[in-house]
Amino acid sequence: MKNQPDDRPGHAPVDRRSFLRAAGATGLGLALGSSDLSAAALNATRWDPRALPGRSRRPIDTVRIGMVGVGHQGTGHVRNFLRIPNAEIRAIADIVPEHAERSRRLVEEAGAEPPRVYTGEEDYLRMAAEEDLDLIFTATPWKLHHPVMKAALEHGKHAATEVPMAVSLEECWELVELSESTGLECVMMENCCYDRTEMMILNMVRQGVFGGLLHAECGYLHDLRELKLSDYYVNRWRVDHSVRRDGDLYPTHGIGPVAQWFDINRGNQFDYLVSMGSPSMGLQKWAEEHIGPDSMEARRGYRLSDVVNTLIKTKRGETILITHDTNTPRPYTRKVLLQGTNGLIRKYPEQRIHIEGTSPAHRWEDALDYREQYEHPIWKALEEESAGAGHGGMDYIEDYRLIQCLRSGERMDFDVYDGAAWTAVIMLSEQSIAARSEPQPFPDFTRGAWRSREPLGIVEI
Repeated sequence: MKNQPDDRPGHAPVDRRSFLRAAGATGLGLALGSSDLSAAALNATRWDPRALPGRSRRPIDTVRIGMVGVGHQGTGHVRNFLRIPNAEIRAIADIVPEHAERSRRLVEEAGAEPPRVYTGEEDYLRMAAEEDLDLIFTATPWKLHHPVMKAALEHGKHAATEVPMAVSLEECWELVELSESTGLECVMMENCCYDRTEMMILNMVRQGVFGGLLHAECGYLHDLRELKLSDYYVNRWRVDHSVRRDGDLYPTHGIGPVAQWFDINRGNQFDYLVSMGSPSMGLQKWAEEHIGPDSMEARRGYRLSDVVNTLIKTKRGETILITHDTNTPRPYTRKVLLQGTNGLIRKYPEQRIHIEGTSPAHRWEDALDYREQYEHPIWKALEEESAGAGHGGMDYIEDYRLIQCLRSGERMDFDVYDGAAWTAVIMLSEQSIAARSEPQPFPDFTRGAWRSREPLGIVEI
């Protein structure tokens, strides 16, 4: 169960049990919904992790889908799947009957057979057990992502989830092991990996435009104060995390694309991180001004730092700065910056680039001027089909690629190891903040296989 030995003197490998034991001592219990595995599961024999990614998998001609959670983002996925050839929505589960009925009507209006509807609290378990499906896709509140995917895998279905993959490191490990032992895909659907600029940057990286990679910046900076403190989220589930937890609770939109640029889990790996947080003032201030100084929302405490900064060091030596800020007044940004020995590119607030020897000295250029030359072939192929879909079309492209990979049997653009590593930033940042910003080592979910796995190429469809 131990990692492959680290090559560097004085750096001991971290196995699963010792990692989780150490993590528990520095704040792992802060995570909501953490689950304990049985002794039998902890001692289960693992399959060779190298057998899962890129393995020969039976192609599926028509992918039969069960949707769990069809509120805001889930409805968008329903609309996407209805536009993708050879994807059929056969079942829908949501605890809000109106949500389930809305999606059922969408399927029926598209001319497909109406799906079976489940509306009980744990009806996703019945769906997984009773329905003849190839894939179960969840867009529920975070704490249900792991239970839904676990049920899918245990009943022989591939699993896909909205971000994040889990709310504890133990849940990440359990999904890794279930995916390995069943041979089924378990994918965290990070849509920002398919955003147009991020995919162009990946293409430029693969062509060596930026030279040797040095540093990246990314994050999720989005004013969610009103949404958290209103009924936008069913039962106000999202603000509960802000009440109980302190860390980077939503890193994957930023770290997902960066991890692909830096070949994480495919020749490189996250090594360790350090996190620190600002005071927590934004949610209380907003509640006092908009709900009332004597309201419950204004009087209760919020643990989540308004601004959390996390610095990651990779095994190859690159650095990554991630920022989380959802409690302050600000325009939306994911930052998105990549620095190499030959130049750099940034996405916000304007898309700018500087390439040594090409750009004017000490001056920015408009990065969009490079799009025609470096546009990713997937965007060239799917720009028209993705028009009108969520988040500028990238939601459609991520769903298209999921179905395409299942239908062809080819490896996913990111897999269970990626979902676990990107999600682990959450829990490790919590631990670092709780331990006065002590460095936190990343678990090696691949158990050494990252050294021999091939980086993601420039995929064409």
